[in-house]
Amino acid sequence: MVATIYKICEREDWLVAEADGQFHGSPVDLRDRFIHFSTAAQLAETAAKHFAGQSALMLIAVDADACSAALKWERSRGGDLFPHLYAALPLNAVRWARPLPDEVKGVRPLPELEP
Repeated sequence: MVATIYKICEREDWLVAEADGQFHGSPVDLRDRFIHFSTAAQLAETAAKHFAGQSALMLIAVDADACSAALKWERSRGGDLFPHLYAALPLNAVRWARPLPDEVKGVRPLPELEP
């Protein structure tokens, strides 16, 4: 299956996670009771649909295998399987965290991602 999954979150939420040693999720994750992730193939649509017009965002790359049995693949948008984490994300599962570029003329540039 997919080795790397991705999370977009507000920079402030990520700073809290770094201080805590784990990421409990964004407000939408806390509401839904799981942390929403995307695969590399799903990330551009996730960014456009849920983060349009927002700035001060982070892109977090996570080792899916390090998330344990709390990571579930569930059908969501368009019937695709999306990774959902039913636990806090331990920072030792994070491969990297980078600022996500702001949109340019309504399009958010994304870095090259590992599948």
